[in-house]
Amino acid sequence: MANRLAGATSPYLLQHADNPVDWWEWGEDAFAEARRRDVPVLLSVGYAACHWCHVMAHESFEDQATADYLNQRFVSVKVDREERPDVDAVYMTATTAMTGHAGWPMTCVLDHDGNPFFAGTYFPDQPRQGQPAFRQVLEALAEAWQHRRDDIDRVTGDLREHLRRTATLPSGSLDRDVLDAAVAHIEQDYDAERGGFGGAPKFPPSMVLEFLLRHGTDRAGLMAAWTLEAMARGGIHDQLAGGFARYSVDADWMVPHFEKMLYDNAQLLRVYAEWAGVGDSDIGVWAAEGIADFLLGELRTPEGGFASALDADSEGAEGTFYVWTPQQLVDVLGPDDGPWTARLLWVTETGTFEHGASTLQLREDPEDLERWFDCRRRLREAREQRERPARDDKVVAAWNGLAISGLCVAGTVLGIPAYVDAAVAAGELLLRTHLVDGRLRRVSRDGVAGSPAGVLDDYGCVAAGLLDLVQATGQSRWLAPAGELLDVALDHFRADDGGFYDTADDAEALVARPRDPSDNASPSGLSAMVHALASYSALTGSGRHRQAAEEALATTRVLADRAPRFAGWSLAAAEAMLDGPLEIAVVGPSGPERRALEDRARRMLGSVVVVSDGPRDDIPLLSGRTAVDGRPAAYVCRGLVCERPVTDPADLGWRSADEGDPR
Repeated sequence: MANRLAGATSPYLLQHADNPVDWWEWGEDAFAEARRRDVPVLLSVGYAACHWCHVMAHESFEDQATADYLNQRFVSVKVDREERPDVDAVYMTATTAMTGHAGWPMTCVLDHDGNPFFAGTYFPDQPRQGQPAFRQVLEALAEAWQHRRDDIDRVTGDLREHLRRTATLPSGSLDRDVLDAAVAHIEQDYDAERGGFGGAPKFPPSMVLEFLLRHGTDRAGLMAAWTLEAMARGGIHDQLAGGFARYSVDADWMVPHFEKMLYDNAQLLRVYAEWAGVGDSDIGVWAAEGIADFLLGELRTPEGGFASALDADSEGAEGTFYVWTPQQLVDVLGPDDGPWTARLLWVTETGTFEHGASTLQLREDPEDLERWFDCRRRLREAREQRERPARDDKVVAAWNGLAISGLCVAGTVLGIPAYVDAAVAAGELLLRTHLVDGRLRRVSRDGVAGSPAGVLDDYGCVAAGLLDLVQATGQSRWLAPAGELLDVALDHFRADDGGFYDTADDAEALVARPRDPSDNASPSGLSAMVHALASYSALTGSGRHRQAAEEALATTRVLADRAPRFAGWSLAAAEAMLDGPLEIAVVGPSGPERRALEDRARRMLGSVVVVSDGPRDDIPLLSGRTAVDGRPAAYVCRGLVCERPVTDPADLGWRSADEGDPR
């Protein structure tokens, strides 16, 4: 018998629709029921591709005895963190404050006003390694609710004050000295042997790598390049079909947590394409094309958007779809190619993963590329016969904005128009389906918008994606909706100190209004907004948007000083804004000369680039820009004030007053 989640649109909630737990969706109805029965609210937060969410569901939420106890003593609420990032953010802050760590599944217990008095993550069904069983936790909480309500009120009061202690962020400029210091701080965590930063687990640090590439010093570039190469060669990268898993459980990028997320791959697509552009890296081209092919081949929805994720599990276990034994390679490739491929991909008799199976790693280039390409094709075809991981097919606005940006950069830098075409289709879906009465909706599924309102990262990432479409296509139709989204954000999300809240001023009121300037696996709403505001200003000359970008960026100064690895996208924006960002208009008849100028311009990281046959007023950066003596010309500008046009790509750069040479 299905519970109340049977009518949900979230694939994660639908995974729990047949649980014996009497789940409620987040909303006032659930809290009203808790008041009526005088029981606490158990809040369980996760997402569809979360492996440990599946484990806890199987151990506890599918267990009839546990469900009976929950149904008797609690009102149980299930939340998809990807659909309601605002709810997730508030209670993850509480979980971190109470336990010192965070993760999913997240388990919180709330009073009737939504104030948490207990928080944790995964709880096993039996006591394990000093951790209590979930049933023991529930019984203790039920007893406290019945007999120690004063203690609960004291905890909720203290935590409520902690959650609301987010008022004003100190401001300061992010000048060259700050950026240099951030690189030095990041270098302290750099793993020179394996690439990446810190120890296990290792997450792809896409935004930090963007910052390091833009910083431009040799040391920053080396850290970025080795990390990008190490990840591309490791087991975290799908060597057969492209795309990256969410993170590596070890420091060597060998064994991933196998879920493949849209937000990771969208950002990695961009940084690998940019690395390919500035470094002429074959590995960058290979990785970027593989990611783009993964997005188009496995995550694209019939409506033109991109699904959220592929699950880590299939056939009841994690990673089964992706790992191989030596014998399996022989079975597919034969007695000659099988052992050769096993050596190439580090598939060993003992295994690098579990049960004698290995992840696939390409630690060095094959001597015989044609042989490798043929073996890879046959392995991929054989893998398609396995049970595939489930797909979370909801479309998240922010992550589709990231995908649009990644596809635009890859399409223009690598010269593959199909990637830009896919970005256009996704942009059209967002404007057609997610934009309702001038406001963004967070998610859609099967072409139907869900009810959750868009949060700040939706507005920032979608606006940035639309502005990248202006640059990639030269079409002005994307400019106005981008500006309208930015105006909504400025009107409804802005804080008094120039920064931003993560929810609108007219959004559902939670126990605290979330506000977090730090980047995590995806850009913070604030850093995404800074990029979009700066790009819009560069294309239009709007001083209001430029000032808003500078004021918002200033609120990340303390974060940049203390924890620059969590400010990568803001630091990347600061690099671009210190340079202008450079605004480059390439104008003139189509042909090899214009393509050469465009190619050079697209490889200048952080620049805003538009290309046209001639001057146009619908994109202000192109206004009054003409060819020079009939030849294509590039205008390099700051604040729409331009240097003299150049016709030779070698001359393309910005010549400042105190520098004798172009940058």
